[in-house]
Amino acid sequence: MKRLLIILFLFPSFSTYSQSFYRYRFEEPWSISAGIGPSQYFGELYSFWKYNEGIQLDYNANFAVNYIFGTHLKARLEGTYYRISGSDPPSDPRAFRTPRNLHFRANNIEVAALIEYYWHPVKVNNITRHLWNPYIFFGVGMSTNNPKAELNGTWVDLRPLQLENNPYNDKIVVFPMGLGFKYKLNVYMDMKIEGNYRFTLTDYMDDISAFNVSEFYLDLVDDYVTGNNPDRLRLAIRNPSFVLDNGEPDVDKILRNQGRVRRGSGLTHRYDGYMTVSVGVEIYLSPDIWDNWIFRNRIYEKRFRFW
Repeated sequence: MKRLLIILFLFPSFSTYSQSFYRYRFEEPWSISAGIGPSQYFGELYSFWKYNEGIQLDYNANFAVNYIFGTHLKARLEGTYYRISGSDPPSDPRAFRTPRNLHFRANNIEVAALIEYYWHPVKVNNITRHLWNPYIFFGVGMSTNNPKAELNGTWVDLRPLQLENNPYNDKIVVFPMGLGFKYKLNVYMDMKIEGNYRFTLTDYMDDISAFNVSEFYLDLVDDYVTGNNPDRLRLAIRNPSFVLDNGEPDVDKILRNQGRVRRGSGLTHRYDGYMTVSVGVEIYLSPDIWDNWIFRNRIYEKRFRFW
């Protein structure tokens, strides 16, 4: 009788333990992930590869939904909020950009679909995931494109002004690709670190493309003199050599110089880009994640923990 009572008392505990362990044996194809980190712009106002520009970091935050669809493959739908910026004053003297005195910043949102390829298999039982797993990824996405510059203490949208008489869209196509690394923290969660560079099809993330303003300076001057849109000239030409003591453009000097005031590199094949580095976590959506992790049973906590 005593043995029977002991068996009846312990059976529910062993049954619960076995069921919980059994659930870890299933594949968990769905997961969510999030991360934060620095971002870096590359373009007319920053060239890390060619000159000694230092590092001029901004920030980014991302959230993604992931799905395992192959032995080594995952699909990812990701949204990213990021800030990029650039400024002439700290540039390398060899670039001859400092006299332009140009700058910009932009707060953008990107949505991208990506494919990830892992070194170790990912289509495995949840509990048997590899402790570490490097991966590569690539994809395609869309990003907003809204550069701004400061004028008299106010940040002004540059795209509507068409400073170079060349309209561009407020949304651009991006091609993200990069490297990542994941480390298993527990049954449900991985830590992830990745670097992601975006190639684009635009030279106007910084609102600068033309080498100088010679092709359109008369339009800028006309808008300034007539008062139709004087901010176009104020923002297009900020070189101290072409600005009066009161901060206004020196129209006579610009006209005499026939608009040979430098803006960008003038290379039509050079597109802007940006890079993000993020550190975050990926959480696998196991059926019992809510019971055994977020809302743990404190009575059987040690029994149900597997990390």
